[in-house]
Parts: sequence; structure tokens; C-alpha cells
Amino acid sequence: MPGIPMWNTRHSLFVNFRLTCGSYMIFLTESSNSERANCKKEVIKMSYAYVGCRTTKERNARGKGLCVYEINDQTGVWKLVQCLETEPNPSYQTMDQEKKFLYSVHGDFTKVSSYQILADHTLKHLNTIDIGGKNPVDITIDKENKHVIVATLQGGTLYTIERKEDGSLGDVAATYTYEGKEEGKVSTIHQCLWDQRKNYLFACAQGRINGYGQMRALRYSHETGTFTQTAQFFARTWDEPRHAAVHPNNRWVYMCEEKGNKVLYFQFDEKTGAMEAMQELSTVPETITSYSDASEVCVDPSGRYVLVSNRYTDSIAVYRIDPVTGYLKNTGFYSCLGKTPRFFCFAPNGRCFVANEDSDTIVEFEFDSATGQLFPTLNIIPTGSPVCIVFA
Repeated sequence: MPGIPMWNTRHSLFVNFRLTCGSYMIFLTESSNSERANCKKEVIKMSYAYVGCRTTKERNARGKGLCVYEINDQTGVWKLVQCLETEPNPSYQTMDQEKKFLYSVHGDFTKVSSYQILADHTLKHLNTIDIGGKNPVDITIDKENKHVIVATLQGGTLYTIERKEDGSLGDVAATYTYEGKEEGKVSTIHQCLWDQRKNYLFACAQGRINGYGQMRALRYSHETGTFTQTAQFFARTWDEPRHAAVHPNNRWVYMCEEKGNKVLYFQFDEKTGAMEAMQELSTVPETITSYSDASEVCVDPSGRYVLVSNRYTDSIAVYRIDPVTGYLKNTGFYSCLGKTPRFFCFAPNGRCFVANEDSDTIVEFEFDSATGQLFPTLNIIPTGSPVCIVFA
């Protein structure tokens, strides 16, 4: 069995522990100058997380603004390095393609903000613009770093915003509105999600009273920032499509319905922009009879599983993806260890982080891509009303 090296600073020796016949044997070996130098030069790598938090009394929020965390990649410890007070409710965020700038929507209002990411990874506010659309709820950027796209809920509109050379936000270049059941009404858009090539946008709309629950595939013009519909799926009344996730193969799309508590599987053709609904499954166990809202959906980094979070039942459902057909099979339900998991995502290290809005926590899970099981690491980060996490 290999030894476990430990550094003895007092005597400049390496102490090696080796397990033999149920007991430890200790070996002392003199270290070289180069070994000692290497020990001293060891640098701990850091990652960073940007967390959007709700801040208003109307949302019963405890957040203070945009929070920046430094993450020790060796220990997994999160350290708060900045809490930037902004316009109210900085919620969903995105970075530019070079990860030099961050953009955030202000939920329940009509504003969008831009920030420069400084050398120490903290944020410097650049500008805030008023797009006029009520309640911006999602944001993304095109692959050419030319336009920022924003989805508005009550506005029922996608806004294409020009991006200036200094990273700040410019004028609205184009809009695309989901019509409602009557003139002057809209279908409430809740997400703007690129396909893997960033040539199509998937945009879910909840419908609610005045609109239609649906998901559309929209071909994007990189030149003008405009959209053209290539496919449309209408949900059952009151099911309310919320968010979607695209498989790495760019052929399979998975969408969760908030009120219907369902996850749907679609086949997508990136050549034509066509999509077809193939399957739907419940996001809660059949024994659950209480109120529940599906909130977020992700494909795990391995491309083998789909996960869906559920608010109020405070759970995460896991589904295995058939590697040939793309169909789903449920493999289990797990507690999110908090209240109201509005958002979750996978970090670059493969760990799953859940933002529990109403218990003011971000909870870390280890995800086993072989079995589809979630294991809590017991790393819980206190954060007031977290609703979105972006890693850098």
C-alpha cells in the first residue's frame, strides 16, 4: 500500500505512514532542497461564483444584492468577497463569451445591468438600462458577443440589446413578442435558452390567464438580432412551461412545466429547427398530493441524466436518459435540504449546487453520474434569498 507523505517542518523530513498488517509503520526519509521548494511553491487554485439574490419586501426577501464568492478548489469552502448593492432584485445573470463582463436582470421591474469583472473577480457597475418590458426573468448572450438577449415575463417579449465595446449595454436592437389570447395581451415568457450551437433560441412561455403555455424554437440572425419561429409546442392549459435544457448532442431537449409538475422530452433537428414532443413524466412521486411547482431543469455534465427541482415539495427528481432514444426513466427523488429550490446548476467540478430561496442557503451535492444518485456534502453556504448562480 502506498505511503501517505506528511511534511515535518522541524527536522526537514518526510514522514511516511504505511499500513501493514493492521498497524501503521513509520518511515523517516531526508527530503531534498527541491522537494522543500516545491512544497513552499504550492498554490491553491480558486474559483468564483456570482449569486443573484432577491432584495424586495414584496418578495419577502433577505438578500442584499449581487454576491461574489471565492471558492477554494481544494477544500470547497466558499468565502464572500463582495456584496454589491444594485437596483432591486438582481436575479438571473450571464457572462460574455470571454468572461470579462456580467449582465443581470432585475426581476419584477424593467431594468437590466452590466458589470465589469475586475482582476480580483469583484464587480464594477457599468450601466443600467430600462428596456420597458415588465419583469425580466432570464438573460443570455449570443456567441459573437454582439447582443444580450432578455426574456420578460409580464412583458411577454424577448429583447435583443446591443452590447458596446466597453461591455456596457446599448440600445434595444430588436424585439419578439408572444401574442396572447386577445389583442393587447401576451403569453408570459420565462426563459431564453440557446441550443448548443447558439443558432436557435428555445423560449418557454407560461401563458397564465391571458396567454398560451408553449415553447418555441426560434432561429437567430447574428447580424440583426432578430428571431424567426421554426417550431412551436402548445402545452395543456395551466401546465405552464417554465424552463428547458439542451442535451450535449443538440438533438434532445428537456422542458419542465411549473404547474403541471412534468418534464417533457423533445427531439430537435438543428438543420430545420423542427422539434417534436415525445414523452412526459411527473416531477414528483405519485404519492405526493400537496401543492408543488417545478422550477429548474438541467442535464448533468455526463449527458446521462436529467434533473428537475420542485418548489414547495422541496425535492429534486432524477431521470436516466436512454443513450439511444433520449427517453427518460425516473431513478429517484431527493430532498434539496432547504426551502424553495428556485434554481440549481452544476459547477465546473461536477458538483451540483441548489439555491434554496426561502431558507437562505446554497447547498452542495455530489452527483454520481454512474448511478444518478445525489449525495449531500454538508457544505451549506448561507446566502439571503439566492435565485441564480453563475460560476467562473
